[in-house]
Amino acid sequence: MPHHSRVTRRLGLKAALTAAVALPLAGTAFSRSPASAADRRGRLEVMSFNLRYASTAEPNSWAVRRPVTRELLRQERPHVIGTQEGLYQQVRDIGADLGAHYEWIGTGRAGGSRDEFMTVFYDTRRLAPVAYDHFWLSDTPDVIGSNTWGGGSIRMVTWVRFRDLRDGQREFYFLNTHLDNASQNARARAAALIAERIAGLDRSLPLVVTGDFNVAAHRNPVYDTMLGAGLVDTWETAAERSRLYATFHGYRPLTPDGDRIDWILASPGVSTHRASINTFSADGQFPSDHLPVQASLTLA
Repeated sequence: MPHHSRVTRRLGLKAALTAAVALPLAGTAFSRSPASAADRRGRLEVMSFNLRYASTAEPNSWAVRRPVTRELLRQERPHVIGTQEGLYQQVRDIGADLGAHYEWIGTGRAGGSRDEFMTVFYDTRRLAPVAYDHFWLSDTPDVIGSNTWGGGSIRMVTWVRFRDLRDGQREFYFLNTHLDNASQNARARAAALIAERIAGLDRSLPLVVTGDFNVAAHRNPVYDTMLGAGLVDTWETAAERSRLYATFHGYRPLTPDGDRIDWILASPGVSTHRASINTFSADGQFPSDHLPVQASLTLA
């Protein structure tokens, strides 16, 4: 059953120690597109960002990357961000760096504060959660930490039903995920399960899906399954786009016209004004081994 909650920081911090719960905290919000402020008024600014889990390994430790991540997010100021790979303290760091206007919802893949999070950060001045929940990408999706398809890691989805406070109280769904890196079978079955769960949502409401899908757009059946679930690729439907780069770079030189394995998908009625792949770095330091992907949307 979905959780229905106003989601307070106090509730989230307490719930971090339980099984599958929301963990809200804090920030600031998004993207410098060529559109004027007047043109962007009312648009929903979305980001999908694989954070690369926090480690102490140099030269790309979290201690080194955190200030760069903070600067990126404060420059871009998305209204909603789906992140992947964040560990509990890393998620808390980002919440603190975003500031007082942001909160977050998520749980560890192994439950509570354990393992990586599929966190959803959101600007409380723009969005209010109405309901949220998590499910695991396995034969037993309601069993916390389950992994039955031979994947290299536990995989899951965190979803939120939001109310848009600046768009006539319109509601929409937001799903965030990270598919397996090791097993095509696990990815294919995960995509099929996500499609099944999407079919069970109120399809009169818009839907946005963010994630690291670990396969290239247009070059894997996972992509076909997600589009077959009634979604469109915002990169393809955007009225304008940034330059294309491979979204995974592994801290090596960027690859122009490379594979997009990080996607923002949406209902067909959602208008995408601009899609971008963000190449922000500071003094040669990237915030992650993935580039964030962004979309400026009008929900239908």
